[in-house]
Parts: sequence; structure tokens; C-alpha cells
Amino acid sequence: MPILNKDMTLCISLSARPSNNGTRFHNYLYEALGLNWIYKAFAPTDLAQAIAGVRGLGIRGCAVSMPYKEDVIALVDRMDSSAAAIDSVNTIVNDSGVLTAYNTDYTAIAQLIARAAHDGALSPEWSVLLRGSGGMAKATAAAFRDAGFRDVTIVARNESTGRALADLYGFAWRAEAGDSADVLVNVTPIGMAGGPDAESLSFSHDAIEAARLVFDVVALPAETPLVRAARAAGKPVISGAEVMTIQALEQFVLYTGMRPSDEQVRAAEEFMRAQ
Repeated sequence: MPILNKDMTLCISLSARPSNNGTRFHNYLYEALGLNWIYKAFAPTDLAQAIAGVRGLGIRGCAVSMPYKEDVIALVDRMDSSAAAIDSVNTIVNDSGVLTAYNTDYTAIAQLIARAAHDGALSPEWSVLLRGSGGMAKATAAAFRDAGFRDVTIVARNESTGRALADLYGFAWRAEAGDSADVLVNVTPIGMAGGPDAESLSFSHDAIEAARLVFDVVALPAETPLVRAARAAGKPVISGAEVMTIQALEQFVLYTGMRPSDEQVRAAEEFMRAQ
């Protein structure tokens, strides 16, 4: 990484519980491509002030994580179709003070669903339980809908947000997971490192045993309790670490206008996970 200097371009991330994942991924690629850039994670105490700082300080890019993916909408100037379609933002690009919002979460999840379907590990005919109702859940639900899944149930204790998400895509809603489904999808902080439910399972062992595929969007740790339990049960898994790599790559392209080679991306992913 270049020595800090006045000409260095800054990108940041905003999250309630920041990790080093994005920091390591982006900074590795900056160095690999010889860019005079640096990436830093922050936990903002005031979201509006943080976004004003992005604009006022000329910060080039800003990744947005839970729980700010919807609240940040009122603070940007433009919504790309990827974010407007689901009212959820995970990426902001600053062009001379004009802030445009994108959602690369959707892109990542859609690619992973398509890959699993191509490999025969997933079918639109299968039933899905999707636990969560926030901004990331919107991206995930939209990706399943667009992939042709119709038998999807949103599981959310908050009836207002749960029903709203279910109604948005023509899915069902219920407060508790209850019975199993072919596909289990966790889009909540359950299992996230550093949180109060870091060691908890978002679905029961019985549900995991009955499932045909398990998808945990939580990226930290790379192997959450749900991912470990699913692999122990011999189930195919889509992990949040995979989502993280693809969405971070698409952010990198939006910020820099450069697309690294597959070999560079794999090396950045290995560096990210070696922390």
C-alpha cells in the first residue's frame, strides 16, 4: 500500500458492526493494481453527518451495511435502478459531490442463485423460507423472485415489515419459521460475529436436516453456526462470504472503473479470509 499522501483517493464503509472484510479486499486490489487509493471501515454515530462527510470531503465510494441500507436513501441524490427497484442501498458513488446509490447485494445474490441452479443444487420449483425483513432481505427476496421462485415465505417477527416485504413480491409471511422448506435462507444478524446471537442458529436442527440447500447471508464469520450445521448435515451451502466477494467486486468496479482479473479477485478473497 502506498504511503499516505494528499492525493490518495478514499473509499469507506458504514456499518453498525464493521469488519475488516471489505477493508482487506479493497486495499489488496488497490495495491495489486497500483492504485493510490485506501479503504477504511467506520461505525457512524450519526448517519446524516457521515453521508455529509462523504459529499464534503470528496470520498469517492461508500459501502452501506446493516442497519443503514434503507435510511440512507433520503440522503443521496440519485438512485440507480439496482437500488430503486428494491428501495435498498449498499453502495454510494460520489461524482464531484453528486451521490448515486446502487445495490450490488442483489447482483451478488442473483449470481449465486443462478450458479446453484446451473449446478443442479437449486430449483425454482422448491419452497423457500427466508428469515429477515430489512434492506438485505429485500435484495434477497427480489433475487429469488426474479429467478422464478414462487413458493417463498418471509419469516419475520416484525409483522409490519414482514408483511410489507411479503406483499411486495407476492410471497407469504409468518412470524416464526415453524416447519421446514427445501431452501432455508437467513438474512438476519443471527450468527454474526460480535453480536448477541453470534452462537445461535436461525433455523432449527430439524429444519436443517429436512432442507435441500441452506443459504446464510451473514459474511462474518465465514462459517456461521448455520453454515457449520448445514455442512455437518451434508447439505449444499451458499455462504455470506461468497456474497461478500461478489458484491465487493462490483463495488470496486463502480468506484474505480476497473475490473480485476479472476486471479486477482481470488487472491483478494483469500487475503480477506486469512484475517
